[in-house]
Amino acid sequence: MPKVARLDPAETVFFLCDMQTRFKPAIYGFDEVVLTVNKMLKVAKLLNIPVVVTEQNSKGLGPTTPEIDLESLGDLRILTVDKALFSMMVPDVKTRLQERPHIRSVVLFGIESHVCVLQTALDLLDEGYDVHVLADGVSSCNREEVPIALSRMQQAGTYITTSESAAFQLQRGAGTPQFKEFSKLIKDEKNSTTQAIQKLARSSL
Repeated sequence: MPKVARLDPAETVFFLCDMQTRFKPAIYGFDEVVLTVNKMLKVAKLLNIPVVVTEQNSKGLGPTTPEIDLESLGDLRILTVDKALFSMMVPDVKTRLQERPHIRSVVLFGIESHVCVLQTALDLLDEGYDVHVLADGVSSCNREEVPIALSRMQQAGTYITTSESAAFQLQRGAGTPQFKEFSKLIKDEKNSTTQAIQKLARSSL
């Protein structure tokens, strides 16, 4: 039987890939990716999920766009690392994961889908992690690259999902203390979710 990879907040980390200022004019649907990222950071705070952030050659390409509220994560942002490799799986990131042997799943979002996101997913799969890529949380300069990249990742064993589906998997059910706040978050993000999925997920079909 195929493996069933469920998301459990106690065993999950979020990977935010290279959402930098200099990329904004070039990336298809950059603003919509930002909407999804900020929603997932709220989910991270609510469910106590750690976040790893990378920046590709930040000296040349700038820092993570200030539209993304990284500061609000506090100690949940366990690493922000500058990298030259396309993959996020640089030595510092590997070390942080090794320090957390209970982590089994990575929820991956950012840019570009066919370069850094793809190579990160493949490296994580090689390391034995379950990888969940958000169709409404990734993009590329050329929108036509996205469905091909998602297909390549899926062929390799990645799970393609959406931000709302992943959030509900992590929440699991209505009988938890934070469900009321979770429900409010989903309602508050409804317009952003619709905007992002219509812009980005359609391009991945």
